[in-house]
Amino acid sequence: MTDQDCDLLRQKMVTEQIERRGIRDVRVVEAMRTVPRHLFVPEQYLQDAYADKPLPIGYHQTISQPYIVALMLEALVLRGTERVLEIGTGSGYQAALLSRLAAQVFTVEVIPELAAAAQAVLARLGCRNVTVCVANGSLGWPTHAPYDAIIVAAASPIVPPSLLGQLANGGRLVLPVGDRYNQTLLRVRKQNGRVTTENLGACSFVPLVGEQGWKTRTLPT
Repeated sequence: MTDQDCDLLRQKMVTEQIERRGIRDVRVVEAMRTVPRHLFVPEQYLQDAYADKPLPIGYHQTISQPYIVALMLEALVLRGTERVLEIGTGSGYQAALLSRLAAQVFTVEVIPELAAAAQAVLARLGCRNVTVCVANGSLGWPTHAPYDAIIVAAASPIVPPSLLGQLANGGRLVLPVGDRYNQTLLRVRKQNGRVTTENLGACSFVPLVGEQGWKTRTLPT
């Protein structure tokens, strides 16, 4: 596909998959109009780069469906001044979007090869406010805490206590919680020591593996 083909498909994606399905945050919509999703997709799936579905990126991981990415980003309610933690860098696509929505982005990926590939594309796009770390994402990244917003691109059986602990007062945590196949997308708010949870709908993500996610030995099949 040519760059022009990709641009046309990206605009169509935003119109049909994002705006028509109710995403109203103009900053999220604009970010998705400008970030080239095809750069984060393996070559064999290039024709489907702007399709309404997740795609494999290797190592049993996926790049999420565009609408779900937009829904999660909108739920963070970002204004551009925030420090954000992303758990599950994956392809780096969501981190690239976050780089246009927040002041600082810290992203954690447990698979070194994915982290390296994502970092290369992020550098190519000039995302200088994104820092990538290879680590156990279920434990967050305490070095740079507290975070105004945390987004998790993998499903956990619980809301990891470490992530709640690293969330700033007034912060928002968006993540899928449930079993291996059936999960609920939650928005967790933390305000003056009180934690509230909002159900954003059903979803399906790869598992968050780690001490406060699915331990490898108990990973559901």
